[in-house]
Amino acid sequence: MTTLQTVLTANTGHWTLAPDRSTVRFRTRTMWGLVPVNGTFTEVSGSGAVADNSVTGRVVISAASVRTGIGKRDEHLRSADFFDTATHPEITAEVSGAQPSGDGALLDLTLTVRGTSRPLRLPVGIEVLGDGGLRVSGRATLDRRDFGVSGNMVGMVGSSTDVAADLVFTRG
Repeated sequence: MTTLQTVLTANTGHWTLAPDRSTVRFRTRTMWGLVPVNGTFTEVSGSGAVADNSVTGRVVISAASVRTGIGKRDEHLRSADFFDTATHPEITAEVSGAQPSGDGALLDLTLTVRGTSRPLRLPVGIEVLGDGGLRVSGRATLDRRDFGVSGNMVGMVGSSTDVAADLVFTRG
């Protein structure tokens, strides 16, 4: 892992997310906690900047790109019961700063899902890759109800969702 201080001093400039090298995944338990639903968002873009001892950035996820491996379930997740992608096509994470934390950093960000924004402090690992890219990896457990993503269906879907992102940025 790389420390935030190393990134701030040796990696200043503008960075672009490499979608083909990045993943955003989620896991939610269903069937009263017995069966997990795993999914991926297949369309993600973003950019960031490291300058003046600070970090800023924006990651955009196409909510309609949700894939769980079951087409009918994916359609339902895109509906007004869950992500309502017709009205809210994007999930965004706006990074406004970072503080050192162990081998990584704590990112200050605002997550917006379904038109509802919430501040988060997200612990991430940072790695400078052999090709000069930066990998930022983090995990969080979110309560879907905090973002208006209810879709409970008689207790079949838990409110907790684990989200994991492994994002690679390249200069430019």
